[in-house]
Amino acid sequence: MQFKITGRHIEITEAIRIHAEEKTAKLPKYYDSINQVEVIIDGEQGGNVSVEVIARAEHGKVFVVTEAGHDAYRCIDLAVHKLERQLRRRKGKERDNKRAGGAPRPSEGLGAE
Repeated sequence: MQFKITGRHIEITEAIRIHAEEKTAKLPKYYDSINQVEVIIDGEQGGNVSVEVIARAEHGKVFVVTEAGHDAYRCIDLAVHKLERQLRRRKGKERDNKRAGGAPRPSEGLGAE
C-alpha cells in the first residue's frame, strides 16, 4: 500500500508522519482492495488544523474523510476512525449484495407442502 502525506501551511514533523502512517496502515484490514492512502494536513489561521484522508481502492473507488480541530494527532485519529466506519459499511454492502438472490432456504420449495 502506498502512503503519502502532504502539509499545507504547516510543517510535517517525523512524529506526525509516523503517527499518520501507523493509523492508516490498519485500513486494509477493513477493506482489502485499498492500494493508496493520502493524508493532507492543512494548518489554518488561529491554530486550527484540518486533516483530509483519501483512500483509493481498486476499480476507481475513492473514500474521503475530513476532520478539523486544534490537535493534528487527534484529527488524524478521528479521521481514520470515520474512514474505518465507511470502509466497514461499504464492505458489508458488497458482501450482502453477493449473497442476495441465492439458493432457496430449506423451508421454501422442495416439497414443503
